[in-house]
Amino acid sequence: MKVLLLKDPKEDDRGQDPYIRELGLYGLEATLIPVLSFEFLSLPSFLEKLSQPDSYGGLIFTSPRAVEAVELCLEKDNKAEVWKKSLKEKWNAKSVYVVGNATASLVNKMGLHTEGENCGNAEKLAEYICSRESSALPLLFPCGTLKGEILPKMLKDKGIPMESILVYQKIPHPGIQVNLHSYYSQQGIPASITFFSPSGLMYSLKYIQELSGDNMEQIKFVAIGPTTARALAAQGLPVSCTAESPTPRALATGIRTALQPGGC
Repeated sequence: MKVLLLKDPKEDDRGQDPYIRELGLYGLEATLIPVLSFEFLSLPSFLEKLSQPDSYGGLIFTSPRAVEAVELCLEKDNKAEVWKKSLKEKWNAKSVYVVGNATASLVNKMGLHTEGENCGNAEKLAEYICSRESSALPLLFPCGTLKGEILPKMLKDKGIPMESILVYQKIPHPGIQVNLHSYYSQQGIPASITFFSPSGLMYSLKYIQELSGDNMEQIKFVAIGPTTARALAAQGLPVSCTAESPTPRALATGIRTALQPGGC
């Protein structure tokens, strides 16, 4: 059975995308099509803040892209050496909160210890931070222009100081239309389509509707998390399943259940 995932393919240390592998274990043939590209913003300003760990109580990362922004900052002006010699240690003395194992893995590669990665979404991470945080210094939160408001609001309501900085924005992947057309012409109508973000849905839905036509009703629509599920519902699409956590195994389990008679 063929399933479509609207995300970037990413090989792990075994040389295969973990989503393709997990879905394959359930006999599902997954294809990944990227629908988003990214532009980075305000990196000089972000670097200045990263260079002042004493001014902050810790860091918050809710996406791999925010971690990538750190890496880009460190590539400039020999900052990687400064990071290794002093900055990394100073940030490690503070809390580094993350959503999801994928983001945690990237943060760990930079030499930082993480906590909260088992919180499956920003709302759960906010609850976790609120249960632990007591620093008077603000948490530094590099984020995208389409960040959700749940985490900032929950922290504000609990009186936990936070300073957000916009470091990237999502733009449509230039190959969305061509890649989707190619998929539909070669593979036909997928049994399910998984969306990984509200913006990914926004940029791809028009093409999916055009290509699926009257067959839209037979497709099971799946969301990687509650925010994306709400975006699907707002578009009037039935959400057959929301993954319990943003991981390949949880998604594979959810899709398999959704495709069985009776659904998720």
